[in-house]
Formats: sequence, C-alpha cells, structure tokens
Amino acid sequence: MTGSASSSGTAGDVSWSIGELAARAGVTVKTVRFYSDQGLLPEAGRSSGGHRRYGPEALGRLRLIRSLRTLDLPVPDVGRALERDDALEELVAGRLRELRPQLTALRWREAALHLLTDCSHDERARRLDLIGAMGLPPDTDVLARFWRRWLFPARLPAPLLAGIVDTAVPAPPHDPTPAQVLAFGRLQAIVTAPCPPGRVDRPPAPRRFGDGFRPAVLYSGLREAYDLAAPELRARRAPAGGAALDRFVAAWAEAGAARDNAAFRRQLTVVLADEPRLDHYWDLVSELATPPGAPPEPTPGAAEAWLREALAGMTRQHP
Repeated sequence: MTGSASSSGTAGDVSWSIGELAARAGVTVKTVRFYSDQGLLPEAGRSSGGHRRYGPEALGRLRLIRSLRTLDLPVPDVGRALERDDALEELVAGRLRELRPQLTALRWREAALHLLTDCSHDERARRLDLIGAMGLPPDTDVLARFWRRWLFPARLPAPLLAGIVDTAVPAPPHDPTPAQVLAFGRLQAIVTAPCPPGRVDRPPAPRRFGDGFRPAVLYSGLREAYDLAAPELRARRAPAGGAALDRFVAAWAEAGAARDNAAFRRQLTVVLADEPRLDHYWDLVSELATPPGAPPEPTPGAAEAWLREALAGMTRQHP
C-alpha cells in the first residue's frame, strides 16, 4: 500500500522510500533529497535497486529541519543545531541580534510612510525632503558632530564632552511614531543648515571673557545649574532667582575668574544672547523625550532659557 512502512535489511527494521518519507513529512521529494545531499538527513540504507531508504527517526529529524528553516536559519546553522544540543539557543540569540536592526528599519519606514498621509501636497514635499536627507533609521553621528563642533575649541575633558554630547543627542526609538520621525528629520535639518549670516558655529559668549576663560569649569557648573532648575521647570514656575540662578551665574564667574556681583550679572545678561536655532533644537529633543500627554521634559536648553530669563528679570529689578 502506498505510503505504508516497508521492511529493509534485518527482519523488523522499518524503512521508507524517499517518496514515502516526503509524503509523511508533508514536503516534496526534492526537499528530502536536498537535505539528504547536505548530510542533514542520514539514510538507513539502500534498496536492492540502489534507492535511498530512511528509518522512522528521519521523520522527526526532517520535521525539525523544516521548523528551523522556517525560522530562516541557514542550512549550515541547521546542521550545527542538529549536531549539538546547546547550539540552538546560541543560534536563536544570534538570529535575534541580526533581526533587531532590520525590524527597527522597517518600523521607521512604516512610521515615515504614515507621516506622508493626511497632509497637504506642499507639506508632503517638505516631509519627503526631511526623510530623504535623514535616512531611516536616522544616523545620530551628524548630531554628535554638530555638538563637538559647537563646543570646539573648548578642549573639554573627554568624559565631560561625552556627557554633554550624550545629553544633547537623543537615541532613536526602536518603534517610532510618525511625529518622532518628523522630529528627527527637523533635528538633522537644524544641524546641517548653513549658519545664519553674522553667526559662527560655536557659542560666542565664552570668547568675550578673554584667554584665561576655563570652559571645563563653565560646563561642569552649568550642568549643576540645569539640574537645579529642572524641578522649577517641571512645576512650571516662572523664572526667578534662587539656587539654580546663583549656580548658573557662579559657573560663569568661576570660569572667567570674575566676582559674582551686580555689575557682573548685568554684563552676563548682555553676553548671553538667545540662539533661536538651538532653542528649536532643544524643543524637539524635549518632544522626543516626553511621553504623549505628559508635561514637557526639561532639557538643558529649556533650563538655559529659563535661567537666562531669570537673570534678565533680576537685573531689570536691580539695575
């Protein structure tokens, strides 16, 4: 009867032809022959006519091979999994590592496609320009290079510079929303746009304090001031004097070997000009860091703006 077990070799040994094994496993004869030729499916023997015969254990092995191939494991890896009991866990972990960046790229493309729906023709063209210039997922190296260039020639200690850059460069999410795709596109547009006329690609304020200015002292102190200001921003308090502002001014005074007094604060108010480009940058960083429906997450840029306004308000009150 077709598909039934037949005997080969010693009495009681059960074996199947290549066609019988293929039918029982639900695969083609060509598939069985391929895995057999690859050494993954050992034969139990040959018939008197020289045809391949397979024992019952070949059925379970063939089903396992088919399952592993369904997971897209390459044939050599399937062979390793069949030979070593501990190999499969290692192979699965490796395959997951390979798939994660591919899945992330697909999710970014999906979100970018959604970004192009429900908008005007002109807006769609602008968004396409942003997507094309950014790449999917975005390369954050261009953001990091901007900040290193912006801080040059401060010659900051490597750990301090790395900390500033890490804070300023948001990590792309693995499963972005269309709004996050748009925010990253705008971030990259900001840092790659030509510098406005009359401006330079680094902060102007430190240059006005002379050759003895110590940038490392400044940026270390500013980080402390921003941390002190963060609770004020979360509470949505109006810019005002206090510990955060005192630390902010002290950082500038210490870096320039100056005294923190009324005259210095007036001078600092003039020196600290707004930087709309960076203000927009930090607004986008906050948007990326803030969960939907939650209050804006304070960023160093938001803290800087709050402290500048607090300083301006104090000097107006006490000219």
